Amino acid sequence: MPVSDIPSHPLDHPIWTALTTTQRALAEGDGRARRYPTEVTPFADMPDLSPENFAALGALMSPTDIAVLFTPEAVSAPAEFKIVLAETGEQMIGTPKETSTDGVEIVTLGADDVPDMIELTALTKPGPFSARTHELGIFLGIRVDGQLAAMIGERMKPAEHTEITAVCVHPSHRGRGYGQMLLSAISRQIVSRGEIPFLHVFTSNHSAIALYRRQGMEIRRRFHVTVLKKQEP
Repeated sequence: MPVSDIPSHPLDHPIWTALTTTQRALAEGDGRARRYPTEVTPFADMPDLSPENFAALGALMSPTDIAVLFTPEAVSAPAEFKIVLAETGEQMIGTPKETSTDGVEIVTLGADDVPDMIELTALTKPGPFSARTHELGIFLGIRVDGQLAAMIGERMKPAEHTEITAVCVHPSHRGRGYGQMLLSAISRQIVSRGEIPFLHVFTSNHSAIALYRRQGMEIRRRFHVTVLKKQEP
């Protein structure tokens, strides 16, 4: 039975849900495979892992593209694809607790900040971040003497949920509570819109999971995170 016929929680298939609900205007593809524009994020999904749907996904991809899937089950890809990465990740949900900013100014980031945002995410590697990722939602940051010291933002929006993403702090500015401040600030904005915050973190990132738990979030379920690339002819 196709996944689309099975009653499930919107977060059981967050990419597909986002691309067929709140963010459907961004979606490339059709009912067999959908993805975000590559300059926004490499996330893609299918209603199920059938050969026909994989073929539709492949038709959307150029030889240099990657497709990042979040699936409840492990992915076994057809021969036309190469699996670049196969890991597990935890989906965490809940509203992070209120945290005082202690006089620290939190600013809204925009297009002019993209070079600094790309530089910080390249250094700290919180996940895919491209030239148009900031268009997916609100992004907040903390600057210290002009340098972008920490940032956070919104990414997938499956139904009434909003994913927190790009949680990163520059190595020279850690230990000051910036991550907790930004988690609190972004979650307040999400909740004020009547939405539910959630996020994804690799299972191996024990320190981040511990941080999110301390802030009041809980693991909802485990996902398989698979990065695919088309095989060269």
